[in-house]
Amino acid sequence: MIDPIVLPRLPRARGSLGNVARVFLKLGTTAFGGPAAHIAMMEDEIVGRRGWLTREEFLDYLGATNLIPGPNSTELAIHVGHSQAGWLGLIVAGACFILPAALIVTAIAAAYVRYDNVPAVASVLYGIKPVVIAVVFQALLRLGHTALKSRWLYLLTAVATLASFAGINELWILFGSAVAGAASIRSEFVQRRAIAIVPFGVGVGAASGVAGFGLWPLFAVFLKIGSVLFGSGYVLLAFLRTDLVERLHWLTEQQLLDAVAVGQVTPGPVFTTATFIGYVLGGSLGAVVATLGIFLPAFVFVALSGLVLPRIRHSPIARAVLDGVNVASLALMAVVSVQLTRAAVVDVATLVIATVSAVCLLKWRVNSAWLVVGGATISLLLSAAR
Repeated sequence: MIDPIVLPRLPRARGSLGNVARVFLKLGTTAFGGPAAHIAMMEDEIVGRRGWLTREEFLDYLGATNLIPGPNSTELAIHVGHSQAGWLGLIVAGACFILPAALIVTAIAAAYVRYDNVPAVASVLYGIKPVVIAVVFQALLRLGHTALKSRWLYLLTAVATLASFAGINELWILFGSAVAGAASIRSEFVQRRAIAIVPFGVGVGAASGVAGFGLWPLFAVFLKIGSVLFGSGYVLLAFLRTDLVERLHWLTEQQLLDAVAVGQVTPGPVFTTATFIGYVLGGSLGAVVATLGIFLPAFVFVALSGLVLPRIRHSPIARAVLDGVNVASLALMAVVSVQLTRAAVVDVATLVIATVSAVCLLKWRVNSAWLVVGGATISLLLSAAR
C-alpha cells in the first residue's frame, strides 16, 4: 500500500450561524439534479470556496451519510451545519436546505390540486441538466483526488463501479466496500452481522383494507419511510407505492407518479415528494406534516452518528472502513453521472452548455449557482425561439 503524502493543514474559516443559513438557503434554491449534483455543489461551496471543511473531512461526512437511512444530500447539509455552528447549526442547515424546495413543491401541488395537472416545468431543465453534469464532473475530480490514496483504493473503486453498472444494490456495494476496507487492515475473518430492515407493511393505519386518512397516520407513514429508506428516488417510489397506493389506497398510481416527477424536477431534496403528497391529501397542513415526518429521522440519525464520527479517524480499522465507503460513494456518484449525462446531453446545444460550464468551473471557478441560472435562462430563450 502506498502511503499518501500528508500536507500540513492550514487554519480554516468557520461559518457563523447566519452564513450557514445563507449558504444552504442558496443551495436549496439552486441545487437541481438529484443527490449527486447536490453533493457536488456543496463540495464547491463549502470546501472550494469557503474552506469550512477539508476534502478529507467532507468525504468522511459523505461516507457517514451512506451508512444511515435517509436523504444523503440533506444529511450531508446537516453534518456540515453541525460542524460549523453546533447543534443549532445542525437544525438550521437542514431546515434551510429543505425549505426552498418544500415551498416550491407546495406551490406546484396547489396548482395541481386546482387544475388537476402538473405545471410545465420540465422545459426549464433542458438548460440546467447539462450544467449539473459539469458540476458533478468537477466534484468527482476533486473528491477523487483526495479519496484515492492508494492502489488498493483505486482497485476498490473500479470494482464498486462495475458492481453498480451490473445492477447490484447500492447498499450491498457500500457494505462490501466497508468490509473490504477492514480486510485490507486485518486479514483475519471479518464477523458480519445481518442488517435488519423494518418491513414496509408495519404499523400505520388499518391492519388491512382501506385506512381512513388522518394527519397522524400521514405523519406515521412518512416517519417510517424516512427511518428505513436506503437508496435513490426510485427506491422511494417503491416505498410510497407499497404504503400509499397498495395498502392505504390514499393515492392513485398516476398521482404517485406525478408526485415523484415533481420531486425530481424541482431543486433540493427529492424527498420533498412527501410535501406534494401531503398537500394533495391534506392541504397546507398535510404538506407540513408529511415533510416533517420524512425528514425528522435524518436529523436524529445525523445527530447520533455525529457523536461517533470524530473518533473514527483515530482507529486504523474504522478509518479503513470509512475509506472503503468513501470510494464506493464516489463510484456510485460516477455511475449516476453517466446516467445523468445520457439524459442531459441530448443534442449539440446541451453538449455546448455542458462543455462551457465545465471550463468555467475548472478554469475560472465560476460559482455553480450562476451557471444553473444561466442554463435556465438559455433554456427559456431557446424555448421562446422555437
